[in-house]
Amino acid sequence: MEQKSQDQTPEVSSQTQGEDWKNVVRSVIQEYVTVERRQTEPAYKNELVEERRRRESLERRVNELVEENKRSRQMAEETDRGAQIRAELQRLGVAKIDLAFKIVKDEIVRTAEGALMAKTAEGERGLREHLTSFVQENPEFLPARIAGGSGALSPQRAGGGSYGVELERIHPGMSADELQRVREHISQVAAQSLRGE
Repeated sequence: MEQKSQDQTPEVSSQTQGEDWKNVVRSVIQEYVTVERRQTEPAYKNELVEERRRRESLERRVNELVEENKRSRQMAEETDRGAQIRAELQRLGVAKIDLAFKIVKDEIVRTAEGALMAKTAEGERGLREHLTSFVQENPEFLPARIAGGSGALSPQRAGGGSYGVELERIHPGMSADELQRVREHISQVAAQSLRGE
């Protein structure tokens, strides 16, 4: 009997030794994996931090570009609005365009549809309608209607029944006869001026 128990003992001890070796190998492998993970983790973390920095930098740049684009659009819209207002004032015959523009520019805004409208106490009005009424209410912005100055001859005294010239009638595309009459009248007035008449 003692023989049997001694025969079984080496078998059991070899099994325990096998388990011990497995445990040792497992612990070595786990330790190796842990060390490798620790070594590679900082590299991953650094890459993640660098990626985050790049992404934030790109987001900042995109936001700056969006703001710059918004400012450019506003400037272009302001320039276009100003050009349209000035063109309409010029069409209405305003002589002091810059002064009139400074007065009316704040009242005129662009609607969502893109049209220019004037916001007044009476409500909204179209650009042309508003500027026309502004010019009618403020004739001092129009050119002077009295032709000549001190010493200017009135048409009835300028040589009897001769042809009088109004500056408003001189324009490109005049007929040749009209242009000739204007030239003759100018030379006649110049001659009278030289003679002291």
